[in-house]
This record gives sequence, structure tokens and C-alpha cells, in this order.
Amino acid sequence: MVKGQKVVCINDTFGEFIRAIYLRLPVKGKTYTIREVYLGREKIVKGGESATVGILLAELVNPPDPFHAGKQELGFSSERFAPLEELPAEVEEAEVAVGAGAGGGGFSYN
Repeated sequence: MVKGQKVVCINDTFGEFIRAIYLRLPVKGKTYTIREVYLGREKIVKGGESATVGILLAELVNPPDPFHAGKQELGFSSERFAPLEELPAEVEEAEVAVGAGAGGGGFSYN
């Protein structure tokens, strides 16, 4: 996962503690844009020793992590998201141009 990438939430199940300290949480099936990628802690409550990949989302801004010495913004585990399958802009434009000339140029109202 990289900054600027579109992702889809695949897990929006959060415990009561998380719901209490976050202002905004992702919703399953909704698309988001990665604002930042960072090395995070496995368990926020215990200040875990193992690391995980954390992300901040452009669409959701939350308060600082009360357990982080640098008061980094509360983020989300990257495992809660799946990359959105998007075609690069150049490929998408080429496909639209090719499709525009096919089928006699008429519109289909299916």
C-alpha cells in the first residue's frame, strides 16, 4: 500500500474502546485514499512490541494516539483494507476510445 492509493474497507468491526477514542471509523465496502503509510504497533492498548503497517486515510481524520509518545494521529491497520482494482488513466482512456467506435456508434440503454 502506498500514499495516494485507493483502498476498500473489508473489515469495519471495532471494539468499544476503539469506538470511544476514534472520531471517525471506516465503513466496510467504502472506498478511501491512503494519506500516509507508517509502521504501527500491533496492539494500541498495550503498546505492543510487534509492528504492523498502519495507514491514515484522506477522508478520515482522527485525534492523536493517547499511547504514542509523539502523539501520532490514530490510524488503521492496513489489513482492514484491500487495494481498489483501478486501471491506470492511460489504459482507461484507450479502452474508452476503442469502445466508442464499436457497434455503429449508438447508445445502449440496458
